[in-house]
Amino acid sequence: MTIPTEPIGSIPRPSRLIEAVKDFQEGRATRESLDALYADALRDTIQRFEATGSPVITDGEQTKPSFATYPIHGLTNLAPDGISIPFADGHVRQLPRLVSSPFHYKTHAVSYLEVAKRYTRTPLKQAVISASALSLLYPQEGIEGYSREEFLDDLVHEAESDIRTCLEQGAHKVQIDFTEGRLSVKIDPSCRLLRQFISLNNRVLSRFSPEEKRRIGVHTCPGGDQDSTHSADVDYAGLLPDLFTLDAGNFYVQLASEKDRRRVLRLIKECARPDQKIFVGVIDPINPRIESPEDVRDRVLEAAEFVPVEQLGTTDDCGFAPFSDDTSTARETAFEKIRARVTGTELAAMKLGL
Repeated sequence: MTIPTEPIGSIPRPSRLIEAVKDFQEGRATRESLDALYADALRDTIQRFEATGSPVITDGEQTKPSFATYPIHGLTNLAPDGISIPFADGHVRQLPRLVSSPFHYKTHAVSYLEVAKRYTRTPLKQAVISASALSLLYPQEGIEGYSREEFLDDLVHEAESDIRTCLEQGAHKVQIDFTEGRLSVKIDPSCRLLRQFISLNNRVLSRFSPEEKRRIGVHTCPGGDQDSTHSADVDYAGLLPDLFTLDAGNFYVQLASEKDRRRVLRLIKECARPDQKIFVGVIDPINPRIESPEDVRDRVLEAAEFVPVEQLGTTDDCGFAPFSDDTSTARETAFEKIRARVTGTELAAMKLGL
């Protein structure tokens, strides 16, 4: 037995690609030239991911506009003035707002997976956005002729399809990004909003078999954008008891950047079910310091004091650039951190006699 290790998803885009996207949006570049740079970035990302020794890789989300909005990018029934998400450093990300029916995805995650498969034989993990995050698109005042219940029915159908098509196309794992989970506790400390989110996501998960759920996971973190977070000040004790009621087989839990990791690990031990795999974060993407393999080894050994080794895996706390314009982390730094995670996890497995 070994300790599995997986990335979360995003890798910083090359500066040339970020500049080209802006040029295209402002009419200074052609679609053909942009697509060529996308292909170059994807090919380079996969080659460098493989060079880290990671047994599971992603496409680095090189062609996603963001981890959250890829399904709806380009829809015509959206307005730009949706819910705003403030980060600790003062910057804000804003979701769009749905203005009319129907709600459908314009892009499904499987389209990214299919392209990435052309460049590698290494197992590929595919991240998808949660139904609960996209539920925030529906305005509080409602939409005439399109009730919230009708919207949620359409949303659940689309979210199921997003996951299922990736499973059918051979994704090693499908990871549901649930960063709004911890944020919801900040917005509503009573946890009513969190439980609404979990209930909605479980509506999606209920459509999958036990075997399929073993290939589905949930990622939680306090956000990670431009070296800042939106909910790191929220106590994990308000999230984790409800988080593990999600009917998924894998959980990817931000941990490396926590001030008191042992306290969080005790909570995980209390809350997680025996049939759930726990991938603990051993790399902090928004800390410019590159962890050593020994740092990672020690974090894994610490986690093994609380999580049974047969349930334990390792991951990064968050993606390295969840939004396409994030330049706060260098590409080389991201790959060096991933290499440390892989090597450090192997060192821990050897120490544990695996």
